[in-house]
Amino acid sequence: MSARELLRWLAPPALLAAAAACGPGQEPPGRPVQTAVPFSEGQLRRIMQMSPLPPLPTDTTNRYADDPLAARFGQALFFDERLSADGAVSCATCHDPDRGFTDGKQLALGQEVGNRHTPTLWNVAHHRWLTWDGRADSLWMQALDPIEDPREMGTTRGKLARVIADDPGLLAAYSAVFGPIKSAALRDRPDDVRPPRGREAASGPTAPAAVRAWDALSDDQRSAIDEVFVHAGKAMAAYQRLLVRGDAPFDRFVEGLREDDAEKVESLSPQAQRGLAMFIGKANCVLCHSGPNFTDGEFHNNALPTLHGGEARDPGRFDGAKVVAASPFNAGGPHSDDPGGPAALRVRQLRQSSEAWGEFRTPSLRNLANRAPFMHQGQFGSLEGVIEFYSELEGATGRGHHQEQVLVALRLTTAEKADLRVFLGALEGAQADLGLLSPPSHSALGR
Repeated sequence: MSARELLRWLAPPALLAAAAACGPGQEPPGRPVQTAVPFSEGQLRRIMQMSPLPPLPTDTTNRYADDPLAARFGQALFFDERLSADGAVSCATCHDPDRGFTDGKQLALGQEVGNRHTPTLWNVAHHRWLTWDGRADSLWMQALDPIEDPREMGTTRGKLARVIADDPGLLAAYSAVFGPIKSAALRDRPDDVRPPRGREAASGPTAPAAVRAWDALSDDQRSAIDEVFVHAGKAMAAYQRLLVRGDAPFDRFVEGLREDDAEKVESLSPQAQRGLAMFIGKANCVLCHSGPNFTDGEFHNNALPTLHGGEARDPGRFDGAKVVAASPFNAGGPHSDDPGGPAALRVRQLRQSSEAWGEFRTPSLRNLANRAPFMHQGQFGSLEGVIEFYSELEGATGRGHHQEQVLVALRLTTAEKADLRVFLGALEGAQADLGLLSPPSHSALGR
């Protein structure tokens, strides 16, 4: 590639104009800034594809996705412990802003101990599938399940509707976005009502009391309660769409390459640049952690050691695909605002395959600070532990046809591991709006 061609890839408009004015055989004035590492042309192309973080993808399944009043109402719900069975657990209990919207535990702890680690919510709106196994295809669908999961918040959609209706601030905020709660959602019923979950009986003496109470409601009552439930999920999704952090040192480095700005290029230290070269080269982390959010959004079985020490028992994506396809809250369902759109087509095209057994979604590598431990069971207490595993594959499980066939021990040197760790630290984004990290005042709701 000539200097003119490389400049076209990297340079700002002013230099492009100067380059265009050069005659045949002449080099354009100026040249791309020098980096601490002599990246190849192919590496530079790859690096340019990794920044900046793009604008949020639209969510046509949620007409309130970018409504600021909906987001503020959703923020209030996110921090509200009254939406749990014991009044002591909120979404923020596991997704703690001070811990990178995780909880610092290997396995999530709500009403009970879960079976997976709490994933971060930073930049979560950029994901196609939500949760480790992809059991949700939208943020609002994902927000609903923990409310009724007995291990998480363990409450019911009936109680949620009552909490909103009985709190003047929440009710005003709800009404400002969605209109009044239908009277049928609150009329002549116990608060503890919900449809059956999983293999629960839908009616009869073996069904839970909340399910029997749900079965006794009229169709218009169930519909009205579902409406409040879905609106709550869509409001919390609107809030979570605001949890974005970009503008990391790596982003400023890439911006410097594009603008021929030496000062910005220096945002990435020489050691971090060596780590970047390792990331896209020998270590080949970019194979899965690709794109501006440093994830391919897909599912993989990386033969990780398990907490219990034996072979993997969690089916991961194999079950997650089945759950999202069957849910009435998926993108193609009756509660979607775009049931015929591209997200709906994506979920309708899902096929459950044995190859997906034990696969989990690739997490983003942006904003890793305060997120330890790592992986779907919190198997590694530090990033150094993660890097060491991929270097040596010590304790790897799942040897067989379900394992990723490209997974090989990297055999990194001590210096290479250190370089890679420093680069990962350079993916830490700018400080988020502090107003998003705590519940809004009631006086701010509805306006």
